[in-house]
Amino acid sequence: MIKTELAIEFFEIESMDELSENEQRLIKLSKEATKNSYAPYSNFYVGAAVLLESGETILGANQENAAYPSGLCAERVALFYANSKYPQQAVCAIAIAAANQKGILNELIAPCGSCRQVMLETEQRYEKEIKIFLVGDEKVFLINGVQSLLPMHFNKSHLSL
Repeated sequence: MIKTELAIEFFEIESMDELSENEQRLIKLSKEATKNSYAPYSNFYVGAAVLLESGETILGANQENAAYPSGLCAERVALFYANSKYPQQAVCAIAIAAANQKGILNELIAPCGSCRQVMLETEQRYEKEIKIFLVGDEKVFLINGVQSLLPMHFNKSHLSL
């Protein structure tokens, strides 16, 4: 038996000045998008902001439902809308923030497995890596590309005969 490890690379943003104006705006919008969540069961509010190559920004917020699990995560709300409304526009970046009833969480949250798969296929669709910003109240991490979050991923090439 051989032990092997997977590691991910990420960057902790020390100052917002390190980011472009569009990226700073995206982070701010992800926090604001948490206010659009419908989360009466969990009281866990997630906001996502997606930046398209055209400069267009799409917001998403988690939507819960009593018929669990028929709700949808903020990331997929934003990505599905972006991919359907702007099918020719690649996704450049996504920022994800979470809040509770007290406000934006300082802990960073990462996308669930389903959201990671959707992000991966969005990257594959447009052949462009997505910058992922995990946003807390006082800190931000940057991950370049979904494969860092989903290293042993399933993709459409597995379906080819």
